[in-house]
Amino acid sequence: MIETWALTHRHAFSIVHPYAGQSFPDLSETDMLVIMGGPMGVYEENQYPWMKAEKYGIEKAIQAGKKVLGVCLGAQLIANVLGARVYPHEEKEIGWFPVYPENTNPAENPYAALFMPRLTVFHWHGDTFDLPSGAINLASSSACRHQMFTWSNHVMGLQFHLEVGKENVEQMLRAGHAEVNEALARQPKASFVQQPEYILAQTSLHAAACHQCLQSLLDIFTKDV
Repeated sequence: MIETWALTHRHAFSIVHPYAGQSFPDLSETDMLVIMGGPMGVYEENQYPWMKAEKYGIEKAIQAGKKVLGVCLGAQLIANVLGARVYPHEEKEIGWFPVYPENTNPAENPYAALFMPRLTVFHWHGDTFDLPSGAINLASSSACRHQMFTWSNHVMGLQFHLEVGKENVEQMLRAGHAEVNEALARQPKASFVQQPEYILAQTSLHAAACHQCLQSLLDIFTKDV
């Protein structure tokens, strides 16, 4: 859906896979950087050595004043680059759960109206992060306080997913079925891990609203570019 938004606005874009050894984009030709998700933790550089170069690229983009948006692991990478601690949360959050705006004052949170009174979004994470110094937390969920933050006027992290559709969720469930089953087996009554069948059913109910929210959020985030 982020690609759809870019095409709708006639933005040129390229997709880079750092884990496959592809070079980080040239910042002289970049207005905005979007960092997506993954199953690894930002503290696992020894296991995933490519993350060190990715963090360096994110840091340079932030220092250059580029728009930088991170989703899930991408948000955790940004938080880490900005000096915050990223660590395993007390419980996983996997499935469709509501997030709530932390501040409803439009002057302080221009995104609040998109999430009022709440928006049910897709989550898949076991880690969380402390809020970076100078960042503003804009949304929270019952499981996890730090769900959405901004830093300065050009950096944003989203712990949750607005971009996914049915095909994305099906792929994630196939790839991560062991993690879901393990979480459910360890905590049969886990409050924040849903059954795969329920997750798929909820996708049909909530994805369209999330896509609409994402398009509006990206419009607001990039309005001064």
